[in-house]
Amino acid sequence: MEFSLTHNIPRGDIGVAVVAASGLNGGAPLDPETERELAALLEARKDSPLTPDEEKRRAACRDMLRNGSYKPTGRGKPASEYLLGAAKEGAFPRVCAPVDVNNFISLKYVLPISLWDAGRCSAAAFEFRLGRAGEKYVFNNSGQEIDLRDLVCGCEVLPDGGSRPIVNPIKDGMATKVRPETAAVIGAIFYPLDAISRAEIDAAAGEFLAKLLRGSSLASGGKVLLAPGEGTLLTC
Repeated sequence: MEFSLTHNIPRGDIGVAVVAASGLNGGAPLDPETERELAALLEARKDSPLTPDEEKRRAACRDMLRNGSYKPTGRGKPASEYLLGAAKEGAFPRVCAPVDVNNFISLKYVLPISLWDAGRCSAAAFEFRLGRAGEKYVFNNSGQEIDLRDLVCGCEVLPDGGSRPIVNPIKDGMATKVRPETAAVIGAIFYPLDAISRAEIDAAAGEFLAKLLRGSSLASGGKVLLAPGEGTLLTC
């Protein structure tokens, strides 16, 4: 599988690390090794405050969402902050292997990550941009919508050249959420360029991919780091 990716967020301080994996079982539980690693991470997060570097990163992730009318406060904070709070309260969400891996990496590196089912998209091209006036999508089973104006979004590129948002660093859309029948996923790590080194974000993306592929002899994948204004192809 090959995907086209374009970074069109109009800021020079936001990077996007993208991983893609196919041959997965969307309904599978975490493999035992990752389960043990997650348990250890949850125990560490429960009782320990963020390090100074992690706190800087947490604040920088909020700042990268301050665009136009969008303010990352209350329920509009990055999803990584929700996961940190859930870990401290002993209420960390568990869904399925791909989603749990996504949340593991987000919690470990204090970065918001979006994950979507590539098979539920009508095209294999995606762009990252700010949401436009009037754009919304449903983000939960109750039918609640999130207003996407000025919010960093991952979008499916449509046949007419336009694009529609499907994910963002706060809440991903229901239309492309991972389901038990999911076989291919794409994950996007949104990161502030001045709060994490290239080596560390590359390691985060590599660990994300390795854990998605772990336990499946048929799975394959790839990763890429997108700088502002860049476009590339990613094969998995």
